[in-house]
Amino acid sequence: MAIVTGASRGIGRAISLRLATDGCIVALIARNADALAEVQAEIEKAGGTASCHVCDLQVSAAFVSTIESIVEQYGRVDVLVNNAGMTRDGLMLRMTDEDFDCVINVNLKAVFAGCRTVARPMMKQRWGRMINITSITGLSGNAGQANYAAAKAGLVGLTKTIAKEFGSKGITANAIAPGFIETDMTAGLGDDVRKSVEGSVPLRRYGQPEEVAATVSFLASQDAGYITGQVIIVDGGLTC
Repeated sequence: MAIVTGASRGIGRAISLRLATDGCIVALIARNADALAEVQAEIEKAGGTASCHVCDLQVSAAFVSTIESIVEQYGRVDVLVNNAGMTRDGLMLRMTDEDFDCVINVNLKAVFAGCRTVARPMMKQRWGRMINITSITGLSGNAGQANYAAAKAGLVGLTKTIAKEFGSKGITANAIAPGFIETDMTAGLGDDVRKSVEGSVPLRRYGQPEEVAATVSFLASQDAGYITGQVIIVDGGLTC
């Protein structure tokens, strides 16, 4: 079974649908109960199985408790996809401590707590997949996103450390760094920004959530059993 955070929309929704199609029971985690229910209904309509779990990842203890209840419900956890994220953009001189802490808590601290929580049941199984959704911003930085870039860069180091600590237990850990993906977050960009982005991407288009989900599907599979500690960039060649 698989746990997916930020499962109610965008990339998280696409990942949840893809893993359900692959045959996983999917535990959907997000803050919006109604949106989660819609994803669950879509999965079940297609013949899959899913459950909804409302949780605010700003509170790590609540996230840990949610994961523990999911593991107790299903008796195991095979895949954890840490996809949930948030932004509070602003230039560094204007960024408040609260803005910094909130983004770090959701985008990095919660991921650490989640990975630490699933590690024990995965060790008992001697099999597991931890997949963390970072960003090309974590690799290159971005003006106005000191908090977000720091959190996403932290995910790279965290993922590589997990890979080294748990590889001997049959657990792999990898990160995926999407570029500009067609989601609600990018839909708000103006036409000029959109054209500029598309012009700078070698493939001349935004990526689709399903293309990130396909990468998750592979990393969660048996076929990716000898891949760990890696960052897979899905950005249409933007950072090549």
